[in-house]
Amino acid sequence: MLLACLLAGCAGRHEPPSGSHNQAANGGRGYYKIGSPYEVDGVWYYPGVDYNYDETGIASWYGPDFHGKYTANGEVYNMNDMTAAHPTLPMPSIVRVTNLENGRSIVVRVNDRGPYIRGRIIDLSRRAAQLLGMIGKGTAKVRVQILADESRQAALIAQQGEIPSIERLAAAAPTAPVTAQTLPPPPGLKSEPAPPPIKSGPVRATPAPVTAAALPAPPLTPPEPKPDGQVTMVPVTPTSIYVQVGAFAQYANANRLKARLASLGPTKVSQATVNGQPFFRVRLGPASNVPDADHLLDLVVRAGYHDARIVVE
Repeated sequence: MLLACLLAGCAGRHEPPSGSHNQAANGGRGYYKIGSPYEVDGVWYYPGVDYNYDETGIASWYGPDFHGKYTANGEVYNMNDMTAAHPTLPMPSIVRVTNLENGRSIVVRVNDRGPYIRGRIIDLSRRAAQLLGMIGKGTAKVRVQILADESRQAALIAQQGEIPSIERLAAAAPTAPVTAQTLPPPPGLKSEPAPPPIKSGPVRATPAPVTAAALPAPPLTPPEPKPDGQVTMVPVTPTSIYVQVGAFAQYANANRLKARLASLGPTKVSQATVNGQPFFRVRLGPASNVPDADHLLDLVVRAGYHDARIVVE
């Protein structure tokens, strides 16, 4: 059963965490929701606003078994829409998902909670999975990046009781009229007299001088995201799958954890900089494929490291 689930792209439960609103109350239009911390199968999730979200991991997809049911923010799930489930990002959020295996990249709207299988970072609708080229395989190595401006607009639209389709977001950005007027000279300066009128007669045409006032005003709205269903391509580079067990500010602490994990598989400590501060990450791997990474993650969790996760680099 587990093998069949993995091949079909199943990703576990998608029921909204306890304490959610009555979905039928708003006719399935959905509402803006962050939610409180919640626990599923012994794992705690902490929803919150994070406009710097940029993570790699393994994506899965879900479809017919959930089609027509309510999502965690009260919408009716449509497997043919460009949507996704995420454990912690606000609903709705707009994210770019890039398949690191084939370079396909799409924009989707997060409107559900999940996936709740360890090692999965996002659960895509069937349509989104089709466009990313991962339907048959069931999973893919992906990068998930939040689109901050579009996500803020989506939150405003949702708070008004509407579903924020991706193509509407740029139009929803606030705009203001731009006007120009002639200002008097500063105090103490004499104004120049107006030039004499041009006498009638033949006049040589000369190009008009370019002034700052003649330049077009800069756009007042952020660039419009790609419309629903549009795929862009990015260069594909080799990637590897790891299980990250911890990150430490002190190398000595990371090195001690590395020694304790050595019996589970190849372990290394790598340095990364986050907000100007160095961290030392402890990782096992690389794993040859997603099933091997899942197996390695299971070993790590059973060893007591419940916060371990799969990353792609």
